[in-house]
Amino acid sequence: MGKFVVFGAGGRAGSQAVAEARRRGHQVTAVVRDPSRHGGLADDSVRIAAGDVTDAADVAALAAGHDAAIHAAAVIQPTEFFANGARALIKGLREAGVERLVAVGLASLLPGSDGARLMDMPDFPAEFRPFCLGHAEGLEVLRVESGALDWVYVSPSGDFDHQGERTGHYEIREHGDPAARISYADFALVLLDEAETPRNHRSHLAVS
Repeated sequence: MGKFVVFGAGGRAGSQAVAEARRRGHQVTAVVRDPSRHGGLADDSVRIAAGDVTDAADVAALAAGHDAAIHAAAVIQPTEFFANGARALIKGLREAGVERLVAVGLASLLPGSDGARLMDMPDFPAEFRPFCLGHAEGLEVLRVESGALDWVYVSPSGDFDHQGERTGHYEIREHGDPAARISYADFALVLLDEAETPRNHRSHLAVS
């Protein structure tokens, strides 16, 4: 049995990560902005806690005593949230003695079959670009500033199947594919597999 802290546990990816960790018999600290809105997450193996992933002191206090952290928190604005969160996680996890971070990312930052990022394709919607650039800044912070932290950044290779159910399977892709889909429940399998037994290190992983 392991102990994992999930930042952004109230979202779709985060809540499925909590559910998968519970299914595997782990202890979980589910970090959300407002615990009163997420009481359904709690049970004997899940503790709900208030926290801010952009605050290194919060990260350190909440992550202490855990085996790994999963970062699934996201906001639309401000776009600097992702860079600030990455820096707080690097500092806070180091202070807490947690060496492994599994972060939820975007397919749009993956290279397509031609090597260009999906977000740089001519038909990519302009209104989504600021959000994607914010994510890209967070990923770059991990690449450049992570020090000894062992991280992996995991993205669906295309998009989430919002109505999809858990199949218990996934596959790792070599590049992004806008047509590919994965359910949140199957995506959570990757997050927990990488938190339990790290196989990919300091890299951007595409899964479907």
